[in-house]
Amino acid sequence: MAYVAFAETGGTDFVTTVRDRTSPKPVDRSAGFSALEWSVVALAERDSLSTLRTPGRVAAALGTLFGERPNPQLADPRLEALRRMAVLSWHYGYTVPGEDVRDFVAAGFTLDHYELLVDSISVARAARNRRAHR
Repeated sequence: MAYVAFAETGGTDFVTTVRDRTSPKPVDRSAGFSALEWSVVALAERDSLSTLRTPGRVAAALGTLFGERPNPQLADPRLEALRRMAVLSWHYGYTVPGEDVRDFVAAGFTLDHYELLVDSISVARAARNRRAHR
């Protein structure tokens, strides 16, 4: 199991050069995530892209035959929106489709939250890649 020590990096303090793309002012540093939200982000690292889709008839039939896999989707819509964005960001970084970013913002997050999320995941991915190449 991977563990990302977001608290040890200072939370939002290490994001120093991020700019809001709609204006030239610095990003609002008050945007942050709770410990629960950071744990959702860390757990999303293990989720595949298939967890973002509703299982089809074939997958449901295979689940009946071989036993169903646990559903990683979260009951809280806001946390599920965060998990979805985290899964996409773990896999694609900043190349997430615009409609997914709009859904994330519609769930109550801001663009500052999005940038903090993707910057944090990028730092964790880079650290993971450095460890893998040693």
